[in-house]
Amino acid sequence: MKELSGFTRYLARKAGKLLAEKFSRHNPVYYKGAIDLVTEADRMSEELILSEIGRRYPDHGVLSEESKERDGRSAMRWIVDPLDGTTNYAHGFPFFCVSIALEKDGDIVLGVVYDPIRDDLFEASLAGGSYLNGTKLCVSSVDDLSRGLLATGFPYDVRESRDNNLDFFAAMIMKAQAIRRPGAAALDLAYLAAGRLDGFWELKLKPWDTAAGCLLVTEAGGVLSDLKGEKWSMFSPGLVAGNGRIHQQMLEVIIKVENSYR
Repeated sequence: MKELSGFTRYLARKAGKLLAEKFSRHNPVYYKGAIDLVTEADRMSEELILSEIGRRYPDHGVLSEESKERDGRSAMRWIVDPLDGTTNYAHGFPFFCVSIALEKDGDIVLGVVYDPIRDDLFEASLAGGSYLNGTKLCVSSVDDLSRGLLATGFPYDVRESRDNNLDFFAAMIMKAQAIRRPGAAALDLAYLAAGRLDGFWELKLKPWDTAAGCLLVTEAGGVLSDLKGEKWSMFSPGLVAGNGRIHQQMLEVIIKVENSYR
């Protein structure tokens, strides 16, 4: 695992350096949907990461945002977001990251989230704790939702789908101290692990959005669930993450909104 951890840090830093070098408002942008976009930097970062994995660990599987899933012969699978926060990146808004996780037999065993603008490298290993640039992390001690700083996001089909998080946001803003919408779920989760945020929720996230960040949260003492308070998986339709002290209070708000539609 020591070798794999070092390789994951190396990959994240190398891809992050590429993103930082190309960070400008002149990056070519391509649209996958009405508001869902991909930049040339996404593709270059992904190509760098996947080629390095292929050279070092050719028998490992890979699940990445911009490429077809690659099955491997081993029990290992890499889960990669080469640029989380693409819309921010395309507009020159400096909140984005590289997210890389390693899954073994269905469990996430390593996770790295790297913010190249701030040179913040968040990393976690299963049963090994969470760290930011070598300093051990712990979630916040806030125990009252009314004093909690939360983060969330909105899905790419926000204009078309009724299941768009606006109702949860409207209810939660009346209960929390404040809510932020930074635009990069992996980095939001890293901030939760670091105690910079107290809670996070979002709908319709993909495995590459959450794999590394959720390991950071749990290894820092945080709690995860789906929107009903049940066990969360990378394929759950929604995620609620908290410091463990306000998690149930967040769930009560979400469940009350869901029950109002029945």
